[in-house]
Amino acid sequence: MTFSAPCLLGIEGLLAQELREMGLEEVRAENGRVLFSGSWAALARASINSRFAERIGLLLGEFQAKSFEELFQGIKALPWEDFLGREDAFPVTGSSLNSQLHSVPDCQAIIKKAVAERLKEKYRLSWFPEEGPVHKIRFRIMKDLVSVTMDTSGAGLHKRGYRPASVAAPMKETLAAALVKLMRLRADGRFFDPFCGSGTLLIEAATQAMGIAPGLGRRFAAEAWGGQEALWSQERQRAKAQERRDTGFFAQGYDIDPAAVEFTLENARRAGVAANVSGKVQDIRAFREEGAFGCVACNPPYGQRLLDQQAARKLYQELGRVFQRRQGWSYGIITPEEDFEALFGRPADKRRKLYNGMLKCQFYQYFRWK
Repeated sequence: MTFSAPCLLGIEGLLAQELREMGLEEVRAENGRVLFSGSWAALARASINSRFAERIGLLLGEFQAKSFEELFQGIKALPWEDFLGREDAFPVTGSSLNSQLHSVPDCQAIIKKAVAERLKEKYRLSWFPEEGPVHKIRFRIMKDLVSVTMDTSGAGLHKRGYRPASVAAPMKETLAAALVKLMRLRADGRFFDPFCGSGTLLIEAATQAMGIAPGLGRRFAAEAWGGQEALWSQERQRAKAQERRDTGFFAQGYDIDPAAVEFTLENARRAGVAANVSGKVQDIRAFREEGAFGCVACNPPYGQRLLDQQAARKLYQELGRVFQRRQGWSYGIITPEEDFEALFGRPADKRRKLYNGMLKCQFYQYFRWK
């Protein structure tokens, strides 16, 4: 089978590398997604272990469609009876971009009807109760190319299960994991976030450093499809066996909001890394590098209104003062501010375009000390 793993724009390479390291086959990165092939065991492994995928879908087919008739016939030609039972629910959702078929609600209705017509012929039924397990159908139409998948994840894979408590506008877990990966964090390292918020960067750093699979604490839609309980259990045991909790890793977070620090500590406890994550109420101006080496990554306030923007620009200047060049230390800052390097006071050693939600940002990295 072929699976499609959509991801945030800019991290397709990280996701492809991750899937290859899991031993998955025919991994190929495309714009906004990574495809791979394998069995149901491959699906379970990717679902439980992927830090960067937004979700995973079973790719049922791709075809060109510029009219509703072409869409209907293309959908009806797919082997839905191989995956949908007589009582299974099959809601439809999707998106369209730069295509002739631009009305998403109309496309949803046509796809739903085409699937139903196919199943009526195969099962000889006049209607479907849809009271069984949910098999959500997702479509993407981009430049008239229709891609149809069956969602296997349920809730998005960024929902690890450790963050019911959060501050306003928390960073997505998948983006936080990508920033940590880009920083090349050492397994025995010391990680710092001076704007810790809900602790997402700290927790993703800790779980990544210790090899804790992000999906161990949750369930997936495909598990309810039946007949694969042993397979999923085996992959969970395999993931658990790869944990390395004795690496010596430690993460320290700071925030000027006491509630944010409390959220951080509570979420670290829920993630099972409380012993490796600490939080403290502290202003960025008090930040000091201590120790022979350390890794700092942060998502400082952006500022959307004029006064907030002025405050944010002053904050970036402050970051340039407190984040000093020092052997063994590296820094990463994600922001949409186009003048960040000028405000920070020096050009980044490396920069990468990423998206925080719909907001285009740059991830500025500083690691050269000479």
